[in-house]
Amino acid sequence: MKKVVLAFSGGLDTSFCCIYLTQDLGLEVHSVVVNTGGFSDEELKTIEARAYALGVKSHTAIDETADYYRETIKYLIFGNVLKNATYPLSVSAERVCQATAIANYAKKIGAECVAHGSTGAGNDQVRFDMIFQTLIPGVEIITPIRDLQLSREAEIEYLNKHGVEYSAEKAKYSINKGLWGTSVGGAETLTSNQYLPESAWPTPVTSSEPQQITIDFEKGEPVALNGENMSSVKVIQELQAIAQPYGIGRDIHVGDTIIGIKGRVGFEAAASVILIKAHHTLEKHTLTKWQLSWKDQIAAFYGNYMHEGQMHDPVMRDIEAFLQSSQDTVTGRVIVELHPYRFVVIGIESEHDLMSNKFGSYGEMNKGYTGDDVKGFSKIFGNQTIIWHKVNNK
Repeated sequence: MKKVVLAFSGGLDTSFCCIYLTQDLGLEVHSVVVNTGGFSDEELKTIEARAYALGVKSHTAIDETADYYRETIKYLIFGNVLKNATYPLSVSAERVCQATAIANYAKKIGAECVAHGSTGAGNDQVRFDMIFQTLIPGVEIITPIRDLQLSREAEIEYLNKHGVEYSAEKAKYSINKGLWGTSVGGAETLTSNQYLPESAWPTPVTSSEPQQITIDFEKGEPVALNGENMSSVKVIQELQAIAQPYGIGRDIHVGDTIIGIKGRVGFEAAASVILIKAHHTLEKHTLTKWQLSWKDQIAAFYGNYMHEGQMHDPVMRDIEAFLQSSQDTVTGRVIVELHPYRFVVIGIESEHDLMSNKFGSYGEMNKGYTGDDVKGFSKIFGNQTIIWHKVNNK
Protein backbone atom coordinates (compact mmCIF):
# COMPACT_ATOMS: atom_id res chain seq x y z
CA MET A 1 0.00 0.00 0.00
CA LYS A 2 1.40 3.39 -1.03
CA LYS A 3 2.11 6.00 1.63
CA VAL A 4 0.66 9.47 1.14
CA VAL A 5 1.45 12.45 3.35
CA LEU A 6 -1.61 14.70 3.62
CA ALA A 7 -1.36 18.36 4.58
CA PHE A 8 -4.13 18.34 7.19
CA SER A 9 -5.93 21.12 9.07
CA GLY A 10 -9.07 19.32 10.19
CA GLY A 11 -11.29 21.54 8.04
CA LEU A 12 -13.79 20.53 5.39
CA ASP A 13 -11.41 20.08 2.46
CA THR A 14 -8.78 18.03 4.27
CA SER A 15 -11.43 15.96 6.06
CA PHE A 16 -12.83 15.03 2.65
CA CYS A 17 -9.30 14.16 1.49
CA CYS A 18 -8.79 11.76 4.41
CA ILE A 19 -11.84 9.66 3.51
CA TYR A 20 -11.27 9.85 -0.23
CA LEU A 21 -7.59 8.88 -0.09
CA THR A 22 -8.17 5.91 2.22
CA GLN A 23 -11.52 4.55 1.00
CA ASP A 24 -11.62 5.51 -2.67
CA LEU A 25 -7.93 5.36 -3.59
CA GLY A 26 -6.82 2.73 -1.04
CA LEU A 27 -3.78 4.69 0.18
CA GLU A 28 -2.08 4.65 3.58
CA VAL A 29 -2.65 8.20 4.82
CA HIS A 30 -0.17 9.94 7.12
CA SER A 31 -1.67 13.30 8.07
CA VAL A 32 0.48 16.28 9.08
CA VAL A 33 -0.61 19.57 10.60
CA VAL A 34 2.02 22.31 10.42
CA ASN A 35 1.55 24.79 13.25
CA THR A 36 2.68 28.27 12.24
CA GLY A 37 1.46 29.86 15.45
CA GLY A 38 -2.26 29.50 14.81
CA PHE A 39 -3.15 26.50 16.99
CA SER A 40 -3.33 26.05 20.74
CA ASP A 41 -2.34 22.72 22.34
CA GLU A 42 -6.02 21.94 22.82
CA GLU A 43 -6.80 22.64 19.15
CA LEU A 44 -3.91 20.42 18.07
CA LYS A 45 -5.30 17.57 20.19
CA THR A 46 -8.72 18.04 18.60
CA ILE A 47 -7.19 17.96 15.11
CA GLU A 48 -5.27 14.79 15.98
CA ALA A 49 -8.41 13.07 17.29
CA ARG A 50 -10.28 14.08 14.14
CA ALA A 51 -7.54 12.71 11.89
CA TYR A 52 -7.60 9.30 13.55
CA ALA A 53 -11.41 9.26 13.50
CA LEU A 54 -11.19 9.80 9.73
CA GLY A 55 -8.97 6.72 9.36
CA VAL A 56 -5.39 7.95 8.99
CA LYS A 57 -2.53 5.55 9.66
CA SER A 58 -0.54 8.18 11.58
CA HIS A 59 -0.83 11.83 12.49
CA THR A 60 1.98 14.29 13.24
CA ALA A 61 2.02 17.91 14.40
CA ILE A 62 5.07 19.92 13.34
CA ASP A 63 5.68 23.21 15.15
CA GLU A 64 7.23 25.63 12.67
CA THR A 65 6.39 28.86 14.53
CA ALA A 66 9.97 29.83 15.38
CA ASP A 67 11.26 28.93 11.89
CA TYR A 68 8.32 30.76 10.32
CA TYR A 69 9.37 33.95 12.08
CA ARG A 70 13.10 33.51 11.52
CA GLU A 71 12.93 32.52 7.83
CA THR A 72 9.95 34.53 6.63
CA ILE A 73 8.17 37.03 8.90
CA LYS A 74 11.40 38.75 9.92
CA TYR A 75 12.00 39.80 6.33
CA LEU A 76 8.41 40.95 5.87
CA ILE A 77 9.00 43.32 8.81
CA PHE A 78 12.37 44.44 7.44
CA GLY A 79 10.69 45.16 4.09
CA ASN A 80 7.50 46.70 5.53
CA VAL A 81 5.68 44.38 3.14
CA LEU A 82 1.99 45.04 2.54
CA LYS A 83 0.76 43.58 -0.74
CA ASN A 84 -1.23 46.15 -2.71
CA ALA A 85 -0.54 48.52 0.22
CA THR A 86 -3.04 46.50 2.28
CA TYR A 87 -2.31 42.85 3.01
CA PRO A 88 0.55 41.65 5.28
CA LEU A 89 0.75 38.32 3.38
CA SER A 90 -0.53 36.38 6.39
CA VAL A 91 -1.56 33.23 4.50
CA SER A 92 0.83 33.56 1.55
CA ALA A 93 3.91 33.41 3.77
CA GLU A 94 2.39 30.71 5.95
CA ARG A 95 1.70 28.37 3.04
CA VAL A 96 5.31 28.53 1.86
CA CYS A 97 6.48 27.52 5.33
CA GLN A 98 3.89 24.73 5.60
CA ALA A 99 4.57 23.29 2.16
CA THR A 100 8.31 23.18 2.89
CA ALA A 101 7.75 21.38 6.21
CA ILE A 102 5.40 18.83 4.60
CA ALA A 103 7.86 18.13 1.78
CA ASN A 104 10.62 17.50 4.32
CA TYR A 105 8.34 15.17 6.31
CA ALA A 106 7.35 13.21 3.19
CA LYS A 107 11.05 12.77 2.43
CA LYS A 108 11.71 11.66 6.01
CA ILE A 109 9.13 8.83 6.01
CA GLY A 110 9.73 7.80 2.40
CA ALA A 111 6.24 8.58 1.12
CA GLU A 112 5.48 7.86 -2.53
CA CYS A 113 2.73 10.49 -2.65
CA VAL A 114 1.84 13.84 -1.07
CA ALA A 115 -1.63 15.41 -1.01
CA HIS A 116 -3.21 18.78 -0.26
CA GLY A 117 -6.78 20.06 -0.16
CA SER A 118 -6.39 23.10 -2.42
CA THR A 119 -9.14 24.00 -4.86
CA GLY A 120 -8.53 24.78 -8.52
CA ALA A 121 -9.35 28.47 -8.14
CA GLY A 122 -6.83 29.79 -5.61
CA ASN A 123 -3.17 30.47 -4.98
CA ASP A 124 -2.44 27.60 -2.60
CA GLN A 125 -2.52 24.94 -5.34
CA VAL A 126 0.41 26.64 -7.11
CA ARG A 127 2.39 27.24 -3.92
CA PHE A 128 2.09 23.64 -2.73
CA ASP A 129 2.65 22.05 -6.15
CA MET A 130 5.67 24.18 -6.98
CA ILE A 131 7.41 23.65 -3.64
CA PHE A 132 6.73 19.89 -3.72
CA GLN A 133 8.09 19.68 -7.28
CA THR A 134 11.20 21.58 -6.19
CA LEU A 135 11.96 19.78 -2.91
CA ILE A 136 10.58 16.27 -3.54
CA PRO A 137 10.70 15.70 -7.32
CA GLY A 138 9.30 12.33 -8.31
CA VAL A 139 6.80 12.20 -5.44
CA GLU A 140 3.25 12.07 -6.85
CA ILE A 141 1.03 15.04 -5.94
CA ILE A 142 -2.65 14.23 -5.33
CA THR A 143 -5.27 17.01 -5.14
CA PRO A 144 -8.78 15.54 -4.79
CA ILE A 145 -10.75 18.80 -4.39
CA ARG A 146 -9.12 20.35 -7.46
CA ASP A 147 -9.21 17.23 -9.63
CA LEU A 148 -12.84 16.37 -8.83
CA GLN A 149 -13.93 20.04 -9.09
CA LEU A 150 -15.96 19.75 -5.91
CA SER A 151 -18.19 22.39 -4.33
CA ARG A 152 -18.30 22.73 -0.55
CA GLU A 153 -21.85 21.36 -0.63
CA ALA A 154 -20.69 18.25 -2.51
CA GLU A 155 -17.90 17.69 0.03
CA ILE A 156 -20.34 17.94 2.93
CA GLU A 157 -22.72 15.48 1.23
CA TYR A 158 -19.83 13.03 0.64
CA LEU A 159 -18.70 13.20 4.28
CA ASN A 160 -22.23 12.74 5.59
CA LYS A 161 -22.63 9.66 3.37
CA HIS A 162 -19.50 8.20 4.95
CA GLY A 163 -20.79 8.78 8.46
CA VAL A 164 -18.91 12.01 9.12
CA GLU A 165 -21.21 14.81 10.24
CA TYR A 166 -20.34 18.22 8.85
CA SER A 167 -22.92 21.01 8.76
CA ALA A 168 -23.23 23.72 6.13
CA GLU A 169 -23.35 26.32 8.90
CA LYS A 170 -19.98 25.16 10.21
CA ALA A 171 -18.51 25.50 6.74
CA LYS A 172 -20.02 28.95 6.10
CA TYR A 173 -16.73 30.77 6.68
CA SER A 174 -13.25 29.50 5.94
CA ILE A 175 -10.88 30.73 8.65
CA ASN A 176 -7.11 30.30 8.65
CA LYS A 177 -5.22 31.45 11.73
CA GLY A 178 -1.46 31.89 11.99
CA LEU A 179 1.18 33.94 13.77
CA TRP A 180 1.09 36.73 11.18
CA GLY A 181 -2.71 37.03 10.93
CA THR A 182 -6.04 35.34 10.33
CA SER A 183 -7.81 35.14 6.97
CA VAL A 184 -11.58 34.96 6.60
CA GLY A 185 -13.35 33.82 3.46
CA GLY A 186 -17.08 33.50 2.87
CA ALA A 187 -19.94 34.31 0.50
CA GLU A 188 -19.30 38.04 0.91
CA THR A 189 -15.67 37.81 -0.23
CA LEU A 190 -16.83 36.15 -3.46
CA THR A 191 -18.56 39.43 -4.36
CA SER A 192 -17.13 42.85 -5.17
CA ASN A 193 -19.57 44.92 -3.12
CA GLN A 194 -20.20 43.16 0.20
CA TYR A 195 -18.29 43.39 3.47
CA LEU A 196 -17.99 40.66 6.06
CA PRO A 197 -20.56 40.85 8.88
CA GLU A 198 -19.43 41.36 12.46
CA SER A 199 -20.20 37.71 13.25
CA ALA A 200 -17.67 36.50 10.65
CA TRP A 201 -14.65 38.05 12.39
CA PRO A 202 -12.98 35.57 14.76
CA THR A 203 -12.12 38.23 17.37
CA PRO A 204 -15.03 40.34 18.66
CA VAL A 205 -14.40 44.02 19.41
CA THR A 206 -14.36 44.37 23.21
CA SER A 207 -11.76 47.12 23.87
CA SER A 208 -12.76 50.79 23.62
CA GLU A 209 -10.52 52.80 25.97
CA PRO A 210 -7.45 54.35 24.27
CA GLN A 211 -4.20 52.68 25.31
CA GLN A 212 -0.59 53.71 24.72
CA ILE A 213 2.01 50.99 24.16
CA THR A 214 5.70 50.88 23.27
CA ILE A 215 7.52 48.50 20.92
CA ASP A 216 11.31 48.20 21.03
CA PHE A 217 13.23 47.17 17.91
CA GLU A 218 16.83 45.99 17.73
CA LYS A 219 18.37 45.92 14.25
CA GLY A 220 14.85 45.84 12.81
CA GLU A 221 13.48 43.00 14.95
CA PRO A 222 10.82 43.54 17.64
CA VAL A 223 12.42 42.60 20.97
CA ALA A 224 10.26 44.19 23.69
CA LEU A 225 6.66 45.22 24.34
CA ASN A 226 5.81 47.87 26.94
CA GLY A 227 9.40 47.74 28.18
CA GLU A 228 9.40 43.98 28.75
CA ASN A 229 12.05 42.05 26.81
CA MET A 230 10.80 38.92 25.04
CA SER A 231 11.30 36.90 21.87
CA SER A 232 10.06 38.39 18.61
CA VAL A 233 7.46 35.64 18.33
CA LYS A 234 6.20 36.53 21.81
CA VAL A 235 6.04 40.24 20.91
CA ILE A 236 3.80 39.38 17.96
CA GLN A 237 1.56 37.12 20.05
CA GLU A 238 1.27 39.56 22.97
CA LEU A 239 0.65 42.55 20.70
CA GLN A 240 -2.03 40.58 18.86
CA ALA A 241 -3.77 39.76 22.14
CA ILE A 242 -3.76 43.43 23.18
CA ALA A 243 -4.66 45.07 19.87
CA GLN A 244 -7.02 42.68 18.06
CA PRO A 245 -9.92 43.27 20.50
CA TYR A 246 -9.87 46.90 19.30
CA GLY A 247 -10.78 45.70 15.80
CA ILE A 248 -7.46 47.01 14.50
CA GLY A 249 -6.07 45.33 11.36
CA ARG A 250 -9.40 44.23 9.92
CA ASP A 251 -9.64 44.68 6.17
CA ILE A 252 -10.46 43.01 2.87
CA HIS A 253 -7.65 42.44 0.40
CA VAL A 254 -8.34 42.44 -3.33
CA GLY A 255 -5.49 41.17 -5.47
CA ASP A 256 -4.31 39.26 -8.49
CA THR A 257 -4.00 35.54 -7.95
CA ILE A 258 -1.09 33.57 -9.35
CA ILE A 259 -3.39 31.96 -11.91
CA GLY A 260 -4.55 35.30 -13.30
CA ILE A 261 -7.93 35.97 -11.73
CA LYS A 262 -8.87 38.55 -9.12
CA GLY A 263 -9.34 37.29 -5.57
CA ARG A 264 -10.82 38.83 -2.43
CA VAL A 265 -10.25 37.78 1.18
CA GLY A 266 -10.91 39.25 4.60
CA PHE A 267 -8.25 39.31 7.29
CA GLU A 268 -7.62 40.46 10.83
CA ALA A 269 -3.96 41.11 11.62
CA ALA A 270 -3.55 43.75 14.30
CA ALA A 271 -0.01 42.80 15.28
CA SER A 272 1.20 42.67 11.68
CA VAL A 273 -0.10 46.06 10.58
CA ILE A 274 1.03 47.78 13.79
CA LEU A 275 4.53 46.27 13.66
CA ILE A 276 4.98 47.16 9.99
CA LYS A 277 3.84 50.75 10.51
CA ALA A 278 5.92 51.13 13.70
CA HIS A 279 9.00 49.63 12.05
CA HIS A 280 8.61 51.80 8.95
CA THR A 281 8.33 54.92 11.12
CA LEU A 282 11.54 54.01 12.94
CA GLU A 283 13.26 53.44 9.58
CA LYS A 284 12.20 56.85 8.30
CA HIS A 285 14.09 58.35 11.23
CA THR A 286 17.19 56.14 11.05
CA LEU A 287 17.85 55.34 7.36
CA THR A 288 19.02 57.55 4.50
CA LYS A 289 16.84 58.61 1.58
CA TRP A 290 18.34 56.07 -0.82
CA GLN A 291 18.28 53.23 1.69
CA LEU A 292 14.53 53.80 2.02
CA SER A 293 14.05 54.16 -1.72
CA TRP A 294 15.84 50.93 -2.69
CA LYS A 295 14.24 49.03 0.18
CA ASP A 296 10.77 49.97 -1.10
CA GLN A 297 11.54 48.64 -4.58
CA ILE A 298 13.27 45.45 -3.50
CA ALA A 299 10.76 44.64 -0.76
CA ALA A 300 7.84 44.99 -3.19
CA PHE A 301 9.42 42.37 -5.44
CA TYR A 302 10.19 40.15 -2.45
CA GLY A 303 6.58 40.28 -1.22
CA ASN A 304 5.13 39.55 -4.65
CA TYR A 305 7.51 36.67 -5.30
CA MET A 306 6.80 35.17 -1.87
CA HIS A 307 3.07 35.54 -2.52
CA GLU A 308 3.56 33.44 -5.64
CA GLY A 309 5.31 30.66 -3.73
CA GLN A 310 8.79 31.33 -5.13
CA MET A 311 10.51 31.29 -1.74
CA HIS A 312 13.14 28.74 -2.84
CA ASP A 313 14.47 30.87 -5.71
CA PRO A 314 18.04 31.88 -4.70
CA VAL A 315 17.26 35.51 -5.54
CA MET A 316 15.20 35.57 -2.33
CA ARG A 317 18.34 34.84 -0.29
CA ASP A 318 20.10 37.71 -2.08
CA ILE A 319 17.27 40.12 -1.23
CA GLU A 320 17.20 38.91 2.37
CA ALA A 321 20.90 39.72 2.66
CA PHE A 322 20.20 43.27 1.48
CA LEU A 323 17.25 43.67 3.85
CA GLN A 324 19.30 42.32 6.78
CA SER A 325 22.15 44.73 6.02
CA SER A 326 19.75 47.68 5.90
CA GLN A 327 18.70 47.11 9.51
CA ASP A 328 22.02 47.87 11.23
CA THR A 329 20.80 51.21 12.63
CA VAL A 330 17.09 50.39 12.95
CA THR A 331 17.14 50.24 16.74
CA GLY A 332 14.89 52.19 19.06
CA ARG A 333 11.49 52.52 20.71
CA VAL A 334 8.21 53.33 18.95
CA ILE A 335 5.25 54.75 20.85
CA VAL A 336 1.82 53.67 19.54
CA GLU A 337 -1.67 54.59 20.73
CA LEU A 338 -4.52 52.13 20.22
CA HIS A 339 -8.15 53.17 19.58
CA PRO A 340 -11.20 51.22 18.36
CA TYR A 341 -10.58 50.25 14.70
CA ARG A 342 -7.44 52.40 14.39
CA PHE A 343 -4.03 53.19 15.86
CA VAL A 344 -1.67 56.17 15.83
CA VAL A 345 2.13 56.09 15.81
CA ILE A 346 3.00 58.88 18.26
CA GLY A 347 6.74 58.91 17.61
CA ILE A 348 10.10 57.23 18.20
CA GLU A 349 13.14 57.36 20.46
CA SER A 350 16.48 56.21 19.03
CA GLU A 351 20.16 57.04 19.37
CA HIS A 352 20.33 56.62 15.58
CA ASP A 353 17.64 59.28 14.92
CA LEU A 354 18.79 61.39 11.96
CA MET A 355 16.45 64.21 12.98
CA SER A 356 19.05 65.34 15.50
CA ASN A 357 18.82 69.10 16.22
CA LYS A 358 22.63 69.23 16.12
CA PHE A 359 22.28 69.70 12.37
CA GLY A 360 19.30 72.08 12.32
CA SER A 361 15.52 72.04 12.55
CA TYR A 362 13.44 71.47 9.44
CA GLY A 363 11.81 74.71 8.24
CA GLU A 364 13.47 76.82 10.91
CA MET A 365 17.24 76.97 11.28
CA ASN A 366 20.27 75.17 9.86
CA LYS A 367 23.67 74.71 11.44
CA GLY A 368 25.59 72.75 8.84
CA TYR A 369 25.59 75.19 5.90
CA THR A 370 25.05 78.84 4.95
CA GLY A 371 22.51 80.59 2.75
CA ASP A 372 25.19 81.10 0.08
CA ASP A 373 25.87 77.34 0.11
CA VAL A 374 22.22 76.70 -0.70
CA LYS A 375 22.17 79.31 -3.49
CA GLY A 376 25.10 77.64 -5.21
CA PHE A 377 23.73 74.16 -4.67
CA SER A 378 20.31 75.11 -6.08
CA LYS A 379 21.90 76.54 -9.23
CA ILE A 380 24.01 73.44 -9.89
CA PHE A 381 21.25 71.02 -8.87
CA GLY A 382 18.84 72.55 -11.40
CA ASN A 383 21.42 73.17 -14.11
CA GLN A 384 20.37 70.39 -16.50
CA THR A 385 16.72 71.46 -16.41
CA ILE A 386 17.71 75.12 -16.91
CA ILE A 387 19.77 74.19 -20.00
CA TRP A 388 16.87 72.13 -21.47
CA HIS A 389 14.49 75.08 -21.19
CA LYS A 390 17.03 77.50 -22.72
CA VAL A 391 17.67 75.18 -25.68
CA ASN A 392 14.02 74.34 -26.28
CA ASN A 393 12.36 77.67 -25.40
CA LYS A 394 10.52 78.83 -28.52
